[in-house]
Amino acid sequence: MLSILNSLVPIFLVIALGFAIRRAGFPGEGIWLPLDQLNYYVLFPGLLLHTLATANLASFDVWPMASALAAGLLTMVALLLAARRFLPIDGPEFSSIFQGAARWNSFVALAAIAALYGSDGVTLAAVAFAVLVPLVNTLSVMVLTRYALGMSSGPVALFKLLAQNPLILACIAGIFLNATGIGLPGPLSITTKILGDASLTLGLIAVGGGLRIGHILEAKWAVLFTSTLKLIAMPAMMMGFCWLFDVTGLPRLVVLICAAVPGATSSYVLARQLGGHMELMASLITGGTVLAVVTMPLMLWVFG
Repeated sequence: MLSILNSLVPIFLVIALGFAIRRAGFPGEGIWLPLDQLNYYVLFPGLLLHTLATANLASFDVWPMASALAAGLLTMVALLLAARRFLPIDGPEFSSIFQGAARWNSFVALAAIAALYGSDGVTLAAVAFAVLVPLVNTLSVMVLTRYALGMSSGPVALFKLLAQNPLILACIAGIFLNATGIGLPGPLSITTKILGDASLTLGLIAVGGGLRIGHILEAKWAVLFTSTLKLIAMPAMMMGFCWLFDVTGLPRLVVLICAAVPGATSSYVLARQLGGHMELMASLITGGTVLAVVTMPLMLWVFG
């Protein structure tokens, strides 16, 4: 447990630094929205592109791991859609709860994986990126279009929305470059690595800057419901699928971290674009991140 805490505490300290910086008004409120946009449209796609294009997965059997990740996510999606009719919420609110329970904070996941498991862990994190990022973004766009905007997400409209998503485009490009053996030529590899390093640090600071502690109590039942699904049920389900698909060793631990991290701050960006409930989304992100300080070490200790 001590080694887990030693690896995770610095990550949450950087998040806390982002929270303190914004509360102090430094360097000004106007920086945070452009910072989120820069990370979402430029830096984070650079991180995804570099991680996927340069990952050497030849020494790992990645298909069982990929199957466990996809099965765990799709099971959570099925549970959320089944629970929809029993929840006292409207469409935009459901879309935020959906994102809060289904999406994962890749900044926290990658930082934790690198701290705990080094370069081999980061290599396997590429599998999680390749499976979860396109899948969860596609599902989130479909749910937001259906429940927040009240529109039918036909294949043409859905394709247009997904074709504008920089995270999906970066994943497709990275997977293509890796699968074809083209990779990233020297200067491009270094460039995307620099972008990725900046994305990880600024992403954690932006997570802290986006926390709205006062909002947690305003939506406490939704925060508890969503956080229970994301921080406890999701890791348990993912471990069940790891057992089913015989995922062991380091791949299993990487799956566990990806399942145990809080929801993604990019959920707020997508909610703003597609008519989601932004205030509730901010509350869910804040509540999940605060609770993850306790639940992440606990999940790693229980299942690790």
